[in-house]
Parts: sequence; structure tokens; C-alpha cells
Amino acid sequence: MCTLFIADLHLSEHEPAITAGFLRFLREDASQADSLYILGDLFDYWIGDDDDNPLHSEIAAALKILKKQGVTCYFIHGNRDFLIGSRFAKESGIILLPQEKVLELYGKRVLILHGDTLCTDDEGYQQYRKRVHTPWIQRLFLLLPLFIRQKIAEKMRANSQSINSRKSEVIMDVNQQAVIDVVEQYQADWMIHGHTHRPAVHKTLLQNKIVYRGVLGAWHHQGSMFKVTDKSIDLIFFPF
Repeated sequence: MCTLFIADLHLSEHEPAITAGFLRFLREDASQADSLYILGDLFDYWIGDDDDNPLHSEIAAALKILKKQGVTCYFIHGNRDFLIGSRFAKESGIILLPQEKVLELYGKRVLILHGDTLCTDDEGYQQYRKRVHTPWIQRLFLLLPLFIRQKIAEKMRANSQSINSRKSEVIMDVNQQAVIDVVEQYQADWMIHGHTHRPAVHKTLLQNKIVYRGVLGAWHHQGSMFKVTDKSIDLIFFPF
């Protein structure tokens, strides 16, 4: 059997091909796994569990079927869907995890996270992240009418795209020292994350031991996953 990891699908009603690809992935790949871990940005944005977007119900139902098939699905919040809460978790059957989690998989310590906290060179983003993760700001936002939350989310997304288009590629990637610090903190053998949309497997020598960092790709034109078995950890790409 195997454990699967995915991230950065950015599901939206405007991208039906990605949604169809994800539903196929759940039916054909995830249903054969021991468990599935979604490492953030499952949705392009999330303005509250009370949003009646039909896409959300469709995805929740598909994830619930996966649970009934005996496959547990875990979720770490991303920078786009950090407001997913207990109501959606109950409807979909997913288990919400903290922003960093160490798994013991087939004799390896695997650290999983979304990945945005590693991009410490992007000081502007880190300041924004700190603000939007402030509990009282989140509570206030969720008290607003849905149509106002929708407008705010659309404006914030447009501003983010504009700002990111002017940033260097280096700034928006992970900081190597931040990677080393968190790997040493958790004494991990592997780290798996998303967020940067730069799929690869990186090697780092730490204290005479090679540590691996696996980066998931975004589901723009194809899907990507890490498949972990007792024999290997592989980055796999597949068509929708």
C-alpha cells in the first residue's frame, strides 16, 4: 500500500478540467492508498464554511466517499484556504492538521507543511500572513455578509497577483536556512511541501546525513503527487 500527498490544486468553478482531474484522482489513485494528505490550497480561495458554492459540496461529497472506502484524508491549510473550518471538515470527512506535522512512514520521519512559512525572504508576504492569521481578524471577516467577503477575496487575489508579478523568483522561493532550521527542529529525514509550484526533489547534507525536500507541483496543466511506499518516495506527474 501507499500514502499520497498533493497540494496546490486551486480548485475553482472557472477551471472545470482541474476539478474533473481531481475527482478522477480520488476515484482511481487515492482510493487505492492507505491515506491521502492535502497540503494546502485545495481551493483557489475560501471565504468561509457557510459559502454555498456548489463546487464545495461536490468536493466534500467526493472526499466523504473516499473516507467510506477506508482511506483517511488529512488536510493542512494553505495560504488560499486557511479559513477552512470544522463544518467543511465534518461534511467532507477530512481531518484538519496543524501547519507542521511529522509522520512516521515506513521507518522515515516525514515533515509535512504547506510551505509558505519557509519563504522568509518575502517579508511583505510574511507580514500579510501574520495579519490574516490573527484570530480576531478572522472572526471579524467571517461575520461579514458573504457578498462582501467575496468582493474582499477577489480584490486581495488581484492585489496578490499584481504584487507577485513584480517580485523576483528568488524572493518567492524557500529560504534554505529556514528549511534547515525546521528540519533540524523536527529531526526529519524528509520534508514534503507545496506552495512554491516548483516540483522537485532536493538533497541537503546535514550532520553527515542526507535530508530530502520534496516539492509538489501546482495542478495547472497536469496533476502531481508524492507517492510514499516502504520502498521509495516518488514525485509523480499525471494528466487530468
